Amino acid sequence: MIKYFLVSIISLFFLNQVIAQSTPIPIIGSEAPSFTAMSTNGKISFPDDFGNSWKIMFSHPKDFTPVCSSEILELAYSQESFEEMGVKLLVLSADILEQHDSWKKALEEIQYKDRMPVKINFPLVADDDLKVSNKYGMIHSAASISENIRGVYIIDPNNIVKAIMFYPNEVGRDIEEIKRTVVALQTNYVDQAVVTPANWQLGEDVLVPVLSRTDKDNLDNANSDYYQLAWFMTFKKTE
Repeated sequence: MIKYFLVSIISLFFLNQVIAQSTPIPIIGSEAPSFTAMSTNGKISFPDDFGNSWKIMFSHPKDFTPVCSSEILELAYSQESFEEMGVKLLVLSADILEQHDSWKKALEEIQYKDRMPVKINFPLVADDDLKVSNKYGMIHSAASISENIRGVYIIDPNNIVKAIMFYPNEVGRDIEEIKRTVVALQTNYVDQAVVTPANWQLGEDVLVPVLSRTDKDNLDNANSDYYQLAWFMTFKKTE
């Protein structure tokens, strides 16, 4: 415990040194920054080791925090469904690897929401030197370390950053909303001519920002795949 305390103090000191040179948050549409680090699954190189799958990186300020613990458990219960979606998960936390191992072991013994304990198959990456946090723009000089490393980065098969979300310490992340965002992004990835409206769910109609001349001419046709609510809101049927 004394060892962990000393490491935390050193990490906080180091943070003060790197805040001034912290890099910006990656731009959506830019290539995901690469890194090599140790994790509970061994040494990993990101994003290369994750192949041409979709990737989601969840970041945390430190281990054994209650909100983050609940999130990792929900991710563990959802890891099979993420796998079915073609998504690989990665969790980053600004603590040492030994503490990650202890946290993972403790989490795997919890019976959460009346569900049986679950094994955590995705890696928990150690970022005690904050190098990855710095690369991904997680360190914000306007806040303390405990308030600004709770991010979600969704990355496509071409290793392009497609979505970034940040959450405060007080609010647990909604795993289902993150899944919904991935499905919406995958829908656009397959057909870049369509986008999704607010509260969209898989199977619902999608929006079309630009119609071809032929499709415009056929809008009033009963067999058309398209319909308009206004000249600026054109939908495409999915069924």
